[in-house]
Order: sequence, then C-alpha cells, then structure tokens
Amino acid sequence: MAKFKTKVKLYCEANGKVYADERLDENIILQDDGSGPYVETWAVSGVNKPTVEQLNALESDATNEDNNNVIRQTRKNAYGNIGDQLDEIFKDIDAWKARIQAIKDANAKE
Repeated sequence: MAKFKTKVKLYCEANGKVYADERLDENIILQDDGSGPYVETWAVSGVNKPTVEQLNALESDATNEDNNNVIRQTRKNAYGNIGDQLDEIFKDIDAWKARIQAIKDANAKE
C-alpha cells in the first residue's frame, strides 16, 4: 500500500507542481486522526484539492515510487561515503564499477 504523502506528491506533479517545493509543503497539511490520512489544508494555487478517488487512482504509481525510494536508500547506504568511492575509483575504477553494478543488480528498481 502506498504512502498517502506519495499519492499527494504524484497528484501535485501530475498537475505541474513540485511537492518538494518548500512553498508547496507550507500550503499542504496532511493529517491522520486515527481513522486514516486526509488533506487537512490545501492552498495550492491553480490546482484543486484532490478527491479520494483521484488519490486512489494513483495507488499503483505511488506504490512503485515508494518501493523505488526504499531501493534508492538501500543503494545509497551500500555505495558508501563519496570520499571512499573516489579513492576506490582512483585505485581501481573497474573494481569500483563492478561493485556498484553488483549493488544495482541486487537492488533493482521497478
């Protein structure tokens, strides 16, 4: 099941807005009082507040996005520190490429 915030993010993007934009984060307040998440405040210029049906229609795409975010974080952790990677590249770029490819293969995106 997709995160509610991911569905809202995809809805914004489908309507030409970038959810990561700090101004947009201030204009959208998500709430969950125990009976499920909902949009508490929607003040996005030029975009109507999404309906439950519109957000539910994004379930599949949002699930893929959530899964890929987990994979991205797993990869990032496995890649290691950028300084160490640069040293590894300097010493043996082919070994570094093989290690990075193994990480990508083990953590393939959908």
